[in-house]
Amino acid sequence: MSDLSYLDAIILGIVEGLTEFLPVSSTGHLTVTEKLLGLQVDAPAVTAYTAIIQLGAIAATFLYFWRDIVRLVVAWVGGLRSPQRRGSDYRLAWAVIVGSVPVMVVALALKKVIEGPLRSLWVVAAALVLWSVVMWVAERRHGVLTRAGQERGEGTVTLRDGLIIGLVQCFSLIPGVSRSGATISAGLFRGIDRVTGTRLSFFLAIPALTAAGIFQAFEARSDLPALGMGPMLVGVVVSFVVAYAAIAWLLRFVASNTLLPFVWYRVVAGLALAGVLAAGLLSAR
Repeated sequence: MSDLSYLDAIILGIVEGLTEFLPVSSTGHLTVTEKLLGLQVDAPAVTAYTAIIQLGAIAATFLYFWRDIVRLVVAWVGGLRSPQRRGSDYRLAWAVIVGSVPVMVVALALKKVIEGPLRSLWVVAAALVLWSVVMWVAERRHGVLTRAGQERGEGTVTLRDGLIIGLVQCFSLIPGVSRSGATISAGLFRGIDRVTGTRLSFFLAIPALTAAGIFQAFEARSDLPALGMGPMLVGVVVSFVVAYAAIAWLLRFVASNTLLPFVWYRVVAGLALAGVLAAGLLSAR
């Protein structure tokens, strides 16, 4: 692959920033975008670039939630030192830690499958539609729990919540599912209110995406020179700025709206992608 153009870098940075935290699947959208730009999606340099611009989105979460991160770290350390200081923040910190482990283990164990057979756009199209059903059911169940007065806030999050949501997060390794779509849906099933579920999704993203981004970037370090330093830095900055805005917008959106608009978008996008693939207008790999 030749040096990435600045236009390619900007487009991919925008797509990464917009879709990394919205429940629409960043991997699926990046794969489709790379195909439309004429890039070879399984080329080492393209894979390396995907990992690099993801770090921009991760940095946005650190900046946006830095006060929460400090609060949880302080609560966790304090709880380890003294049982009397083990409050809701201590439990939430443990939920994030425990919930982050499963996806890292599964990602390493199934690395070849994830980077091989699952890279097909047919997988993306199917996952976009099928996981939309899960999100729809999660919203329906959440509505029942809310009407019954069983909705829970951030102070009630338990270690069990973190483990279950973390296990469901593993489905996001399938391109098209969406990490936030998986974790927020799991939170809704657990009776956690939508804003808390979304915040918890972001908290779980920080260790999981940081580990994945660093690992992928290190693994592809020999391919980085092919990208061009300028376009690579532009992509990271664009991803950071757009992701920060997307985080702020999503938290405001879920405060007074359901996830159903994303459900319908995913269904339309998945069916449209399947139609394009079936017509032979785009190759699946």
